[in-house]
Amino acid sequence: MKKLTLGGITVNKKLFSGIMILCYLSFIILGYITDANATDSGIVKIGLNYPETGPYAKQGLDQKRAAEIAIEEINASGGIMGKKVQLVARDTKSNAKIAKGNAAELYDGEGVPMILGGSSSAVAIATGEVALQKDKLFFATLSYSTETTGEYGHRHIFRECFDAYFAGKVMAEYLNKHFKGQKYFYITANYTWGWTTESVLRSFTNTKDTVKYPEVLTELGAKDFKSALLEAKASGAEVLVLSLFGRDMEIAVKQADEMGLKNRMQIIVPQLNEDMAQGAGPEAMEGIIGATPWMWSVPFKFNYPRGIAFVKKFEERYSRYPTTSGASAYVIMYEYKAAVEKAKTFNTKAVITALEGRKYTGLKDEQYWRKFDHQSIQTVYAVKVKPATEVKKSKYQMDYFDIIADMKGDEAAVDFKEWNEIREMVNMKPELEEFGASH
Repeated sequence: MKKLTLGGITVNKKLFSGIMILCYLSFIILGYITDANATDSGIVKIGLNYPETGPYAKQGLDQKRAAEIAIEEINASGGIMGKKVQLVARDTKSNAKIAKGNAAELYDGEGVPMILGGSSSAVAIATGEVALQKDKLFFATLSYSTETTGEYGHRHIFRECFDAYFAGKVMAEYLNKHFKGQKYFYITANYTWGWTTESVLRSFTNTKDTVKYPEVLTELGAKDFKSALLEAKASGAEVLVLSLFGRDMEIAVKQADEMGLKNRMQIIVPQLNEDMAQGAGPEAMEGIIGATPWMWSVPFKFNYPRGIAFVKKFEERYSRYPTTSGASAYVIMYEYKAAVEKAKTFNTKAVITALEGRKYTGLKDEQYWRKFDHQSIQTVYAVKVKPATEVKKSKYQMDYFDIIADMKGDEAAVDFKEWNEIREMVNMKPELEEFGASH
């Protein structure tokens, strides 16, 4: 009988092989148990990895509120495959390192099969990486960097919101018609979202020359933008692009207004929403141009019943309107439910397959999950902020935007050829990586 000696202990070889096989099978079985996520209980936990605190806290709060509304509705109608949904939230503080730790704890400790969230693209990318490593799912609710589903895209991440490419494309025609040949200056958040937002807009407005059209990079969470704004003023720029978001944008816009820059130049904020506009105030925001994938007025303007019902329910509960951040969180919960029930399992790979190419109508017109990059393809809007007097007269002072252009998703989104070329530059294959695939 063949034997092995391990650490001074003699072991029967066949017995050892049998033990190893049993260990391997147990890992597989445990994996299926986790995929099913409380198959033997009546609850399925869903993770929310969001900014409860930090510069994007307002956007995080909207996500949480909207996700809770969706979960209440889903549970009232029988849950997901008969299981009641329980939301388990963690604060990312808009910090990628914290987000990764949260994600690992949610997947491993809480046993969630899916996480949604992220108001920083760095956070979204980091959470997505953990989802890939753990064979789980992550949905980005607010992640505008093109890298999220571009260079860092894989099969375990889906993005419901638009990205910087959509925003640049829908604004391009208006900007080139009204500001062609004018001098641009860029103030940009120094991380993936800021870089890609600036890069895309430069490309669409023919302002790629960084000497002729300068930039200043600022740290996320900065409290003062006066130095950068003084550089913009001294440059003689006619168009000032603030690739800033959340509280950073609010501070910068207010300071730009106080410094009189709005009298000298057109301000562009590539991605806008109402809670940011409220933070800066109607006077400071007046006339600013930007883009958004959704706003509370869209369902009423174009008669989208589900969107109208969501806005009314949110308003009734919180005495304010939801923003695009909340809208995405709400839709994601329903899309996850639909995919699980189509797949008839919580198994990650089966749910991914159910989502790829799926068409859905959320809170506006029809959208679909594009198979090659997992981007939600959707109509997007270029907007201009209304006069302060109009905003102040509106309910909750939240009617900020006039639509100046709209564009269907297939026209606004990056196409496969350009997407693939970008991935090739960083040695990424066109096929999205998935858990267990050989590298």
